[in-house]
Amino acid sequence: MEKRKSELCKAIDMQADWYKRWCHELKEEPKFHRKQWEFVYVMQALWERGCIEQGKKGLVFAVGTEPGPSVFANYGCDILATDILPAKGMEMGWTNANQLCFGIESLNTRGLCDEKTLKEHVTYRPVDMNSIPADLTGFDFNWSSCSFEHLGSIEKGLAFLTNQLSTLKPGSWAVHTTEFNISSNDKTIEQGDTVVFRKKDIDRVVEELRRMGHFVGELDYSLGGEPEDFQVDFLPHQQKVHLKLQLDQFVVTSIGLIIQKRKKSGVFSRWFNKKNSR
Repeated sequence: MEKRKSELCKAIDMQADWYKRWCHELKEEPKFHRKQWEFVYVMQALWERGCIEQGKKGLVFAVGTEPGPSVFANYGCDILATDILPAKGMEMGWTNANQLCFGIESLNTRGLCDEKTLKEHVTYRPVDMNSIPADLTGFDFNWSSCSFEHLGSIEKGLAFLTNQLSTLKPGSWAVHTTEFNISSNDKTIEQGDTVVFRKKDIDRVVEELRRMGHFVGELDYSLGGEPEDFQVDFLPHQQKVHLKLQLDQFVVTSIGLIIQKRKKSGVFSRWFNKKNSR
C-alpha cells in the first residue's frame, strides 16, 4: 500500500481499508467530511512511519477535544496534549466547546480509551503555538489538525511549520493539516482569526524546509475525481458532503503536510546549508 503523501483531502480515501480501520477506532462510520479526514490522515501518516507504538513520545498542538491522544494512548504512546489557555481562546472567539481543551478531562469525551490508560499516557500543558517553549524537546512525533491557520496571519502559520521542528528528535516526524485555497493562488484571507493558505504559500515553506535539510513528503495537489469531490458545501454549511466548502469568497479544502526533521546535524547541516545558499 502506498504511503500517505502531503496531499489534499479527497473522497477516494473514504473507500480505503486504512481509512475504515481508523474510523473503527474512532467509533465512527466513514463519511465525506474533511474534519474526519484530517484525524484519520494524521493517524495513518504517523502509523506508516512507525510513530504509533509502545513508548513513543508524541506532542499535539491545539488539541481541543480531538481523539488522537486517547487513540494513541491505547497503543502505549506517551502524549503531551497542548492548547492555548481557555481564557485566551475565548477572547479570540473560540466559544465552541470542541475548540478548546480544559485539561485532561477534555481528551476522552468519546470514551475511546479507559481512564486508567488515559492518565498513564496523556498529560496536558497550555502552549501558545506562536511561542513554543524551549523546553518542549525530544519528541518522536508531533501533529496538529487544522490549527496553524488560526495563528493570526499567513506568515505566522508558515513560521510555525519551521518552529515546531524544534520539539522533535532528529529524524522524527510531524504531520499537520490546514486550510487550503482551491479557488485562487492569488487572493486569499491573509490575516485574522482564520487564514487560508494558497499553493504558493505551501510551495514556499516546503522549499525553505527542504533547503534547511528537512524532508517533506511528496506534494499532491490533485483535487480528486469522485462525485463528492465536485461538491461544494456553500454557506450556511449543511455538513452532509463537506470535503470542499465556501469560506468567505473562497472555496477551500484541507491539506495534510508530512515533514521529517533532518537526521543529520553539525558538520553535515552546515555543509548542506552552505551548498544550497550558493
